[in-house]
Amino acid sequence: MGAVMMHAYLVAASLCVCGAAPISDSLEVLRTPVSVYRGHTATLPCWLNPPQNAEGLEVHWYRGGDSLILFYRGKKFEDTSQEASYVGRVSFGLKDAASGGLATGDVSLKLKNVTIEDAGEYTCYVSSDQSYDRATVSLQVIAMGAPPLLSAVWKEDNMLNMSCESQGWYPQPSLRWSDQKQDLPPKSLKYSKDSSGLLSVQSWLLVSSSTEVSCSVGVADKEAKEARVHMGSLPQPESGSSVGGWVAFALLLTAVLALLGVLYFRRRGKKAKSGSDRAEENIKLLSEEDILKASKHYVNVTLDKAGNKYLTIKDGRMLRDAGGTFPQVTCLTAIKGTPGFSSGEHYWEVSLWKPNVGVKQSWWIGVTSVDVIPQESDSTPTTSDGFWFLSSSPGGANTLQFNTQPQVVLPVYSRPQTVGVYLNHDKGELSFYNVGDKSLIGSLKATFEGEVFPVFNPGTGDVASMEILHRTEQGQSSDTGNSVGSTAQEN
Repeated sequence: MGAVMMHAYLVAASLCVCGAAPISDSLEVLRTPVSVYRGHTATLPCWLNPPQNAEGLEVHWYRGGDSLILFYRGKKFEDTSQEASYVGRVSFGLKDAASGGLATGDVSLKLKNVTIEDAGEYTCYVSSDQSYDRATVSLQVIAMGAPPLLSAVWKEDNMLNMSCESQGWYPQPSLRWSDQKQDLPPKSLKYSKDSSGLLSVQSWLLVSSSTEVSCSVGVADKEAKEARVHMGSLPQPESGSSVGGWVAFALLLTAVLALLGVLYFRRRGKKAKSGSDRAEENIKLLSEEDILKASKHYVNVTLDKAGNKYLTIKDGRMLRDAGGTFPQVTCLTAIKGTPGFSSGEHYWEVSLWKPNVGVKQSWWIGVTSVDVIPQESDSTPTTSDGFWFLSSSPGGANTLQFNTQPQVVLPVYSRPQTVGVYLNHDKGELSFYNVGDKSLIGSLKATFEGEVFPVFNPGTGDVASMEILHRTEQGQSSDTGNSVGSTAQEN
């Protein structure tokens, strides 16, 4: 077929994109939007129907009708007038696996590294010397934000002011509160946008302290991310109590994808603000940068030289039980570390994984203010006994625990291989991080009076050892690490 006959044949051809419903007698435009996650590659389908060779035709792709992003002519691409933000990101793609590409009339657009700004309408324009045709297709960009951060401030009358916040979404997400029986109407629902176009959502409401509450955030047709917590019955605040003022954070992993959420409690007196002012009070948000900030205060902790016949200790920082038969005493294998801290910020890391052994199942990691650990005690010490720690038990499945009253149980997707401990003595904060994925496991707040010491307990009957990791980097003092964001290596 000659070129003139081929061009005349094009007049009768339709230009199609994937979707539904013709818009003219000679042009069939299918309107189903293309959805793609931010940072991924999108293919915007466009093809000649019936099929014909498009290698000798001109093909333009426009964004919004007038911004040229791809120009194909004379069997090559021309980029002299191409929109700058699309340079190096666009080419022809295949509408499906069976496509023959340009040779069969497939002029689909392949767009790499999709951004929020790429969302919108695109026009596919094909022309010859004697005819032209065009069609449009919509690109929908999706950004799945961070898991919801659940915060709870304990109010009077056994009520909790619950706050839920999530960042990094596109398009605008929906937020849903539930107590497993019904949806709960929020007191407030606010959206904000950052400089990159990503959206954040924040909401709060008042609930009974014994309610199981969930907050889910998501966009249409995608599985929502959820945080869920069951508070249980909380004791009433006691003015002047040594335990008064503790704060517990818990990263809760829920749903099929083990999605994260954080629970934050604060015990407070009867004096409180009213209305929306109370929703903003005492809310502490945490980001991945927190572990980087904490690691600036790295300290090389070693184990106390005081003997413990129930422990095997190597190099002053690796320990496990000594083997044999043990009395049923919970503090039997607990030991303090040095140095102690009476002020300032300090951070250390503990490895709980060994090759050919796996992840350790039984352990405590935290701090204590006691001079001598009561090894004869047959009950687990709590914060009121001068102990603040995170623990793991072999029978606890995928859960960790704080030794608070009441006990806070933290469901986790998998046990951490390395735990980072951050102590801010002046602010009374003790946080635990999963170093592997740079996430917060949980945080406690208490009034530390005097000196506190790191405390460790490898449990009994667990063949895996625990090791306090040291850093030996240039410029580091003997008690403070200066590196930011690096993971300590075992010596």
